[in-house]
Amino acid sequence: MEPKARDFLIRLLETPSPSGYERPIQDLVRDYLGPVADSITTDSHGNVIGGKNTAAPARLLFAGHCDQIGLIVQYIDADGYISVQPIGGWDPMQLVGSRVVVWTASGPVPGVMSRKPIHLLTDEERKVVPKMKDLWIDIGATDKADAESVVRVGDCVTFELKFQPLRHDLACSPAMDDKVGLWVVLEAFRRASAGTLRCGLFVASTVQEEIGLRGATTSAFGVDPHVAIAVDVTHATDCPTIEKKTDGDIALGKGPVVYRGPNMNPHVVDRLLEAGRTGAIPVQLAASGRATPTDANVLQTTRAGVATGLVSIPNRYMHSAVETVSLEDVDRAADLLAAFARGIDETVRWAP
Repeated sequence: MEPKARDFLIRLLETPSPSGYERPIQDLVRDYLGPVADSITTDSHGNVIGGKNTAAPARLLFAGHCDQIGLIVQYIDADGYISVQPIGGWDPMQLVGSRVVVWTASGPVPGVMSRKPIHLLTDEERKVVPKMKDLWIDIGATDKADAESVVRVGDCVTFELKFQPLRHDLACSPAMDDKVGLWVVLEAFRRASAGTLRCGLFVASTVQEEIGLRGATTSAFGVDPHVAIAVDVTHATDCPTIEKKTDGDIALGKGPVVYRGPNMNPHVVDRLLEAGRTGAIPVQLAASGRATPTDANVLQTTRAGVATGLVSIPNRYMHSAVETVSLEDVDRAADLLAAFARGIDETVRWAP
């Protein structure tokens, strides 16, 4: 991965973007697209859409969601402790003991996600998985008034955002889901735009995927593409306790994942696999027998229907503070999408 591209990925990962609170990361996206795109628009939903060669008769859309799971301040008690609701799907066990940040109008406020110590739990409490209501954030406030001087109900919360390199070009960070996918579509847009394009190429940094695929629904309606590819993460199964018979055989470092199944147009799948073969880009296969829980779900059913593909980045420990990916997989995925885009023009027929 080029140093500038790597630095941009780290900036994305260390910028907060819980669903509904994506503006800080969308500012980065607009800045990144500025020197590359012919057009940049932001719709009323908050999706940022870049376009290149937009007058071409065939329209291709790359979509990656910029939002991450998070929390939202619900209540501040008399002693200044903060209760929260989830934004997106959370396992409360992932939160216990975590360093968190409350993102306020005046700046980030650090805190810790707290629970009664194990020594003080009753026998019955020890048998029960904690619920969100059993946890609280401690920001060190002396009382309610002190907490309310810096935090308001409705402020969003994330894990402490920090990129951590690991051995063999792996890295961990909160919000790999789906900032690596966002990086892939932006970088693929840049790489494809540097060559000859015979299609109109659009890239969407979509919002609110984690609460119902909402941004992909609105952005795709606006672009009205003929073909679209969503990029998200998928579960890597190369770690303990995961059953490959039910969850597939997906490993870090073996390339991006191309999905097959009813949510994916077979011509799009074939062209992605051919782009991988031609470009010597290793690709893994995965299957889904139903509509996937990704932006591909709604892209496929936009307007009169869109020929849709799904490319995924293998990810260990999804929806935790230590989501882990291979940076080589991420880089290869951008090459795969760029190669796919260069092969599209108005003569391609997508009907199965």
